Amino acid sequence: MSNASISERMFKGNLVLQILVGIIAGLALAMISPETAKSFGLLGSLFVKALKAVAPILVFVLVASAIANQKAGQQTHMKPILKLYIVGTLSASFIAVALSFVFPTELALTTANVTTTPPEGITQVLSNLLFNIVDNPISALMNANFIGILAWAIALGVALRHGSQATREMVGDLAHSVSSIVRLVIRFAPIGIFGLVANTLATTGMGALLGYASLLSVLIGAMLLMALVVNPIIVWSQIRRNPYPLVFTCLRESAVTAFFTRSSAANIPVNMGLAKKLKLDEDTYSVSIPLGATINMAGAAITITVLTMAAAHTVGVDVDLPTALLLSVIAAVSACGASGVAGGSLLLIPLACGLFGIPSEVAMQVVAVGFIIGVLQDSAETALNSSTDVLFTAAVCQAAAKASESVEVVTEKAAA
Repeated sequence: MSNASISERMFKGNLVLQILVGIIAGLALAMISPETAKSFGLLGSLFVKALKAVAPILVFVLVASAIANQKAGQQTHMKPILKLYIVGTLSASFIAVALSFVFPTELALTTANVTTTPPEGITQVLSNLLFNIVDNPISALMNANFIGILAWAIALGVALRHGSQATREMVGDLAHSVSSIVRLVIRFAPIGIFGLVANTLATTGMGALLGYASLLSVLIGAMLLMALVVNPIIVWSQIRRNPYPLVFTCLRESAVTAFFTRSSAANIPVNMGLAKKLKLDEDTYSVSIPLGATINMAGAAITITVLTMAAAHTVGVDVDLPTALLLSVIAAVSACGASGVAGGSLLLIPLACGLFGIPSEVAMQVVAVGFIIGVLQDSAETALNSSTDVLFTAAVCQAAAKASESVEVVTEKAAA
């Protein structure tokens, strides 16, 4: 087979199928030759690095372009999408509390050396968010501070709406050019995910997770319940038809890559591509998806809630229903401040543990447990978080399109 033919198959083939092949190949290599599999970890690291490198500039130019070129009176449907983000994150917290009561989990905590510093309170989380908003734009781009990037992109986009047509067209051309680069990076996803799977399984294996099977069951169970039951109900409330085709499309084409990259930020380009494939309104998804990567954190809310409840059960704290509901709200708000990178939600667990008076030494041990099970926990969390961004955006856009069609039909009948 010629090199041209191989390249053509790679860049024009079914990406989801290619990713599946990469997963199977990585699994097989890790089982056959773990040492060899570890050497392929470089491919996975390069892929994630490339996604993280292009995501900040992609978000910046897309959001700025979308706002700058928005036509007067054009609807972007952001308010209903934001409502779904809030409802979804709060629902995830409530589900996590309910499952934690039904399946109480205790942890065998040991002394762990954790060097990270958690937030000291909800005030600090909100303060950090405000400081991120006013961050230097260059610093925001360099450090992938997506809240700062969004703030500057929105401000620049609003300012450019008063610029010349040529300037706005130039910004639009820049957005399309960066999108082309992103599409090229995404085509290497099968190779990158092959490297990620091979290296992760060869390095960590699954044996270390067996001791935390109960905790993982509650975590993954809550996330599956959210993805397969609650999210479809939320989507149905918008589109009023069978939601599962859309749900499974988002899980298949967004959750799979997010599961292995373990970064909502890195998965933004993937979600942008899926939104375009679904023919959603570009002015809407170019803002809602980057925004979702920072505040739509159902998976993070589940992680914070379940691990905090496990810590409470472990130290013998009696959690009543009102306190558990308060925990749900705190977890949802804190989740919005979670970083868009792997393990970001774990550092907010001590904040939630403070609600029960759990010492920081114990809370940090729970964080350490979170890192141990992070092979599955963080992957599943990111898959839920990221796929829900495009799911809720699609639900609102499709509902708006259906409503628009209904109005047109009524108008035509009235005119007739």
